[in-house]
Amino acid sequence: MNISSFIADNWYWIVAAAASGGMLLWQQVKSGGVGGGVTPAQAVQLINKQKAQVIDVCEPAEFAAAHVTGAKNIPLGQLGEGKGLPSNKAIPLVVVCAAGSRSARAVAQLKTLGYENAQSLSGGLKAWREANLPTEKA
Repeated sequence: MNISSFIADNWYWIVAAAASGGMLLWQQVKSGGVGGGVTPAQAVQLINKQKAQVIDVCEPAEFAAAHVTGAKNIPLGQLGEGKGLPSNKAIPLVVVCAAGSRSARAVAQLKTLGYENAQSLSGGLKAWREANLPTEKA
């Protein structure tokens, strides 16, 4: 049996495996990137037990409309400047945006700045609200 006859005899299994893998990858990308982040429940534990700071990378108008209670707003475009970030780079950071995609990019920027304990909130503010966790307006 050679490889071409194997593929011809089992093409449907190959297609099913590729489709399954593609769906798993899509869910990871949609929820904030491969390597993901933390769930709202895990974020609450980080905030309560390890005194994690919440950084919201939304634009100021989005932040004013609603944000995680106690979050600090540093828009994604200004994150590279480092203004407003904690001086202690060992402090855990939970990075939030509206749906999780901007916060995943922000975590990558923060890690290049030396914040190795930065994690994205999977699903963003939307997931936080779905978990019935507190938000506030500016």
